[in-house]
Amino acid sequence: MKFHYLLPVLFCVACSSTGVIPMDKDVYMISNRSFKVPFTDANDEKAEAYRQANEFCAKQGKNVETLKLDMTSSGFIRSANAALEFRCVSAAARKPESDEK
Repeated sequence: MKFHYLLPVLFCVACSSTGVIPMDKDVYMISNRSFKVPFTDANDEKAEAYRQANEFCAKQGKNVETLKLDMTSSGFIRSANAALEFRCVSAAARKPESDEK
């Protein structure tokens, strides 16, 4: 019996996103989840969360400042997930990156 007709099912992806959720004063959250087979990391979900956050902040003429990022890779009965907490800040208010090594 041939199982070649099952190959598309093995690579199925079901995605969901909360969109931008206000959490606290000027703090927002986005959570993206997808069930992927074969098992993978949550980089696509992270990228989508940042895309949504950047779009949200750009409408205000501001940039994203990450407060917290949680990522979970997919696994047996576990979906890939990325949850981003952020705020929108003006370009002048952004903290300079440290060059420590």
